[in-house]
Amino acid sequence: MAAEPRDNQVRSAAEVIRRFGGRYSTELGIDLSATDAREGFKWFLAAMLFAARISGNLAARTYQTFTQEDLVTPQKILERGWDGLVAVLDAGGYARYDFKTATKLLNVCGSLVERYEGDFDRLQRNTTSPSELEERIKSLGKGIGEVTIGIFLRELRGKWVNAQPALSEPALEAAKTLGFVPAKSTDRRLALQNLLRIWSEEGHARKDFPDFESALVRAGLAFRRNRRLHRHIS
Repeated sequence: MAAEPRDNQVRSAAEVIRRFGGRYSTELGIDLSATDAREGFKWFLAAMLFAARISGNLAARTYQTFTQEDLVTPQKILERGWDGLVAVLDAGGYARYDFKTATKLLNVCGSLVERYEGDFDRLQRNTTSPSELEERIKSLGKGIGEVTIGIFLRELRGKWVNAQPALSEPALEAAKTLGFVPAKSTDRRLALQNLLRIWSEEGHARKDFPDFESALVRAGLAFRRNRRLHRHIS
């Protein structure tokens, strides 16, 4: 089935990025192309914050509070302790989830240090499949679910061989709305392959695909907000 004609203001993947923005990690000042393993942990910390049912702006503000406090390694987070983490989360505006998130951070960081010396590159090294990679991440602690894993791995797609999460629902919704995949698409894996093909046909490198995928996530969330606003006004 052919895709619907695209929105007349969006004619390419590059235009989606220009219109909605690219990787969240880049916006937060995290360089996932770097060899410094600390950058991977920074992004995982951000992914855990973004996974809660709060606004993206609030999650980003809370992440920046962690950076201001120099709490961007698992060791530093463990040293701060539960009470200290709750205070940092509250300062960032994360009060609704402060207790639960502080506990989760301590559990996850403890597991990461104990098993992998705090290094996500060690965690992903020698994994034999995407499912094994996702299970290793999930096993770090209670509360690490599909949403956190999807946020984290989609921006590492093309960097880690087994970082191959399914396309998120907001990204799929945007891809359909903008005409990149058929409007009746339900298979997120197939939709992802179509988007990868479009990205390649436009002449972009595979390693930069996370910018397109993140832009579609941003677009999908924006479309959802607009629909809720429209229903409220109506």
